[in-house]
Amino acid sequence: MLIIEGGQRGGHYWRELWRYRELFYFLVWRDFLVRYKQTVAGVAWAVLKPFLTMAVLTLNFGRFGKMPSGGVPYSVLVFSGMLPWLFFSSAMSESGNSLVANANLVSKIYFPRLIVPVSGIMTSLIDFLIAGAFLAILMAWHHIVPPVRILFLPCFIAFAFAASFAAGIWISALMVEYRDFRNIVPFMVQFGLYLSPVGFLSAIVPRKFRLLYSLNPVVAIIDGFRWCLLGGQHTIFWPGMFVALAVVSVLLITGIGYFRKTERILADVI
Repeated sequence: MLIIEGGQRGGHYWRELWRYRELFYFLVWRDFLVRYKQTVAGVAWAVLKPFLTMAVLTLNFGRFGKMPSGGVPYSVLVFSGMLPWLFFSSAMSESGNSLVANANLVSKIYFPRLIVPVSGIMTSLIDFLIAGAFLAILMAWHHIVPPVRILFLPCFIAFAFAASFAAGIWISALMVEYRDFRNIVPFMVQFGLYLSPVGFLSAIVPRKFRLLYSLNPVVAIIDGFRWCLLGGQHTIFWPGMFVALAVVSVLLITGIGYFRKTERILADVI
């Protein structure tokens, strides 16, 4: 009889993540190829999706809504917010669906299951880097030179990674038992686009609501990206940044704990 046990190796579990790194590389590469297999545009979709969304939001908020742009062209403002938002939403969705999508693999062999949701995030990170190259071209077209604080951009990329990982492992563990999340996650992504300051500046939110608004960690991530890339009038609401860091930290710690608990019965219920 073959018995598959997961999440029961104690401190050895974390060392095994490194031992199974080749499986991790394979899953990332496979997911990336599958995403764009037999598509006409191929990896160009990594740019087309944010570009088309940018065009719609620029028209709605910039042209018709007359929202302030912080001294930069509205298209640049929107794309600089769209970039981290699409990374977060795509990584959260891919990571959240990863265990169910890899059910055959998970139920047959043992490996640290945490590899699966992380591989989904890495696939979205590749898209993020491709779209980031387009943002650099867009900024150059408008003669926008990033300030020296662009050196802090990797910190906010890491923050976006942590936020998407925290949300993704919660969703992936919950989806194993509650398949309703397949329908809930797309709604969360659609609703979150307008709840986050992708198409506008977060500074337009009244100050008395800023801390409450910062419970959405994507707000701080987008503000951080714009602070690093655009400079000028783009600032960070630091009390909100600390709130966002606290929210992500709590979600990350509790999410890993819940994931490890679910991992022990994963092969039986998936």
